[in-house]
Amino acid sequence: MAWLYLIIGGLLEVGWALGLSYSDGFTKIGVVIPTLILMALSFFCFSKALSVLPVSTAYAVFTGFGAFGTAAVGMLFLGDEVSILKIFFVITLITCIMGLKFISNKPEREEVN
Repeated sequence: MAWLYLIIGGLLEVGWALGLSYSDGFTKIGVVIPTLILMALSFFCFSKALSVLPVSTAYAVFTGFGAFGTAAVGMLFLGDEVSILKIFFVITLITCIMGLKFISNKPEREEVN
């Protein structure tokens, strides 16, 4: 369940990162409010994952999913520059994130409710 929380938190990070870019420095209240909600939900999911996973792995995966998702959305839907090198590095990023999951040999702590 901790990994699911972490993935959801990372995906929500994409939403609030995009919201920040559209908020014009927090001047558009109609964008700011959903952005803050997404931010709170993202960090809630991250904190739930931290009750079980080691912080070093969890933080790397959390920010990595956010960075990967934001780059992908930017290239696919927002007209960000697409290049072979950019695609290569985004794929490398997600591969490294998956590697952290697979090599994490520290036993997970029991979840604290």
